[in-house]
Amino acid sequence: MKSRLTHPNRRHLLALAGGIVAMPSILRAQGGFPSKTITLVVPYPAGGPTDVIARLVAQAIEEPLKQKVIVENKAGASGSIGTRAVATADPDGHTIIFGNNQTHGNNMFLLKDPGYDAIRDFAPLAGAGAFPHALVVKNALPVKSLPELVAYAKANPGKLNYGSTGVGSGSHLSMELLLKRTGTTMQHVPYRGAPPLVQDIIAGTIDVSLSTLPSVIKQIEAGQMRGIGVASAKRPGQVPEIPTFREQGITNADAESWAAFFAPARTPKPALDMLSGAIVAALKSAPVAEKITALGFALDVRAPNDFGAYLKQEIDTWADVIKTLGIKPE
Repeated sequence: MKSRLTHPNRRHLLALAGGIVAMPSILRAQGGFPSKTITLVVPYPAGGPTDVIARLVAQAIEEPLKQKVIVENKAGASGSIGTRAVATADPDGHTIIFGNNQTHGNNMFLLKDPGYDAIRDFAPLAGAGAFPHALVVKNALPVKSLPELVAYAKANPGKLNYGSTGVGSGSHLSMELLLKRTGTTMQHVPYRGAPPLVQDIIAGTIDVSLSTLPSVIKQIEAGQMRGIGVASAKRPGQVPEIPTFREQGITNADAESWAAFFAPARTPKPALDMLSGAIVAALKSAPVAEKITALGFALDVRAPNDFGAYLKQEIDTWADVIKTLGIKPE
């Protein structure tokens, strides 16, 4: 009697397990996910490095998902407007976001009411990597190194300003950390994304910025602004002529801005798995990886579980930095 009962039960369990594994393809065959155009929200203006990377990935995942993927720019409020829109979107997998350490980290501490919780309201799909930060100055500023900038700022108190991509952005916090470490002060001028900031550095309206390398690399190469340092452990391969902060005597001000893909937290797991698999594969594919790396972005592709643990660690780390620097929510 025992063998007659366990044998069919075992077959039933194996069949059930096989059905779970095959669920994504079954859902598609039955008109399930994805059943319509997928919207990938970029919470910054079009034209910046975040936008470019998102569009490369969006194009690459259309074929495996058998569905159109469009990029929608929803900028403003340090990226919180677009991020909030995704947090409250239907959790069906058809609305996702390309966020970063600002939208899914620092906004929790630097905005009085971001309108979402980065951990509770989102499910990670894939970690993409990080943007190294490059310290740039307008061409008219008479400095060619980080020590020269520090000396100039101290000799001309209140004269210099610096631009960032918004309150709580990586460029904001990393610059504040650098100012703290070097004992200097500059006036903060926040922008809604990288493109308008870059244009104002070229025009000479902004003196300094610690911007993500992809947002300024073309302008550095074209001689429209001067790169005088990178906030990384080693020199990026795209700009090997620019020394690190460490090489210039500043050993405790490194900073990079990570970026990752997310879906609303209540999105069904089969949809999350399909999206995650397609995005990870796209980021690891040679054609996409080469184009992204050429922008100055350091790829470090992480699966959802790995990135989720990293995210919690990053939030704790920068919460301590924000508290130490005494930056207040706005």
